[in-house]
Amino acid sequence: MLTITAESASVRWDSKKKNWTASIKVGAEVIRRSPERPLPQNAGDDVLRASVIQIAKDEGYEIAAERVLIER
Repeated sequence: MLTITAESASVRWDSKKKNWTASIKVGAEVIRRSPERPLPQNAGDDVLRASVIQIAKDEGYEIAAERVLIER
């Protein structure tokens, strides 16, 4: 199975949903998803990066941890 590499990703706190939202950029497409299990607002950087990497994997993409921007 061929895995596509995402260009970049970011994660930010969505105050309306009271959860983190990941944005994964692949070409002109941006995929926005929230983690299946809510993460606390004060979640650590490693937890947030791992969550974004897992979301990307679930969508069929891969991304390196250093390409994930955390917007606090």
